[in-house]
Amino acid sequence: MASSIAVKGISAGYGSVQVLHDVAVTANDGETVVLLGSNGNGKSTLLKCIMGIITPSAGQVTFTVDGKPIDLIGKKPEEIVDLGVALVPEGRRLFPSLSVEENLILGAFRATARTNISQNLEFVFEAFPALASRRAQTAGSMSGGEQQMVAIARAFMSDPTLLLIDEPSVGLAPILVSRMIAKIKELKELRNLTVLMAEQNFNQAIKIADRGYIIVHGQIEFEGKSAADLENNEMIKQYYLGA
Repeated sequence: MASSIAVKGISAGYGSVQVLHDVAVTANDGETVVLLGSNGNGKSTLLKCIMGIITPSAGQVTFTVDGKPIDLIGKKPEEIVDLGVALVPEGRRLFPSLSVEENLILGAFRATARTNISQNLEFVFEAFPALASRRAQTAGSMSGGEQQMVAIARAFMSDPTLLLIDEPSVGLAPILVSRMIAKIKELKELRNLTVLMAEQNFNQAIKIADRGYIIVHGQIEFEGKSAADLENNEMIKQYYLGA
């Protein structure tokens, strides 16, 4: 299925604290778009708006599947998941006392995904062989890198067409971050997904980005039409590359 996401004029926050200010972001079918910014600038809040976890005070969120636009504002998170959107949250958010396999099965929320649990388990265990050998191990006893594998694999259990990924590099050693980013690219291509990834590690994000945005204090400060645009941007050179 072809899918895309368009966020237009989104403003949102927590109580009286405004976090996002008139934000516009798009990810077209088959693209990997990165949302770059340091902690506290609104990346996670934007993904939560798309997922229906936070209701924006203004703006539009439109998810288009096979040419059919769907307004996501006002929809519950479970309804949005059922449309084919999956979120890999910051901090992984696993059930620590449940096994790897039990955590994965919980990701098969969609009706279509529930009928394909066996096939999807086979797919994710093939993608992450380390999980296959530890399917009975409790998630809470695993390392940070292994838990991140489970979180990504869980998202694939819902058969998404749009994958939202929030800070996949947080808490991981540099070598693990590099492997995780490469795995995201590999799985995205295998499943022909559209990906919107929030990340503060520019050097890793640029490895899989088709294009991207810089968000500062809840506003889009720069839109890069390509990965090269991002690499050549003076703001990125100053704040991310130390130039």
